[in-house]
Amino acid sequence: MSESIEKVAEAVSEQVKKVEEIPVVANVFAMFGGSKPKTEEKEKESEVKKSSEDKEEEEEAPESPEVEFEPIVKLEKVEVKTNEEDEEAVFKIRAKVFKYHADTKEWKERGTGDVRILKHKETGKVRLLMRRDKTLKICANHYILPSYTLSPNVGSDRSWVYSVTADISEGAPEAQTLAIRFANSENANAFKEKFEEAQKDNEKAFAK
Repeated sequence: MSESIEKVAEAVSEQVKKVEEIPVVANVFAMFGGSKPKTEEKEKESEVKKSSEDKEEEEEAPESPEVEFEPIVKLEKVEVKTNEEDEEAVFKIRAKVFKYHADTKEWKERGTGDVRILKHKETGKVRLLMRRDKTLKICANHYILPSYTLSPNVGSDRSWVYSVTADISEGAPEAQTLAIRFANSENANAFKEKFEEAQKDNEKAFAK
């Protein structure tokens, strides 16, 4: 009797072991490419379905219209005249100009830049024009009249001093004493030569 009970117990124990081994074997198959558990397949199907729905929504979404904004104020191009359009530059050179102030009895710098001698294409009148670097503000502007005399500055062979009856660099005509200094004596002499040529041209032009 006891032997038959033991045999029954052993048979039951073997069946229990077989049942416990089933999921382990399933997991092993899944690890090496076997069938996956149904829960994972369902999750995968759900992700694919969601991705497909998102794609359809993107395709169906209407494109945003292109919006153009018109300017409130339209700016027109304005042509700025410098009164040099009808003139020809017959000479140009770098220099620094000073103005003498009689009230304080001292020289003050007016600016550094290109000093130009401009000749009008129609009238033939010649003037001296100088603008400051960067700002282009006028610091000397007058006709080169025959009565003007270039005098050497004391102790310098590269600068000239002369007086003008009407310089209009500051708007209204004004009598001024100016000094103009160059980089070297060669430039100073070249300026003097062109200055005197301009005086001869103006003597003819103003006599008309």
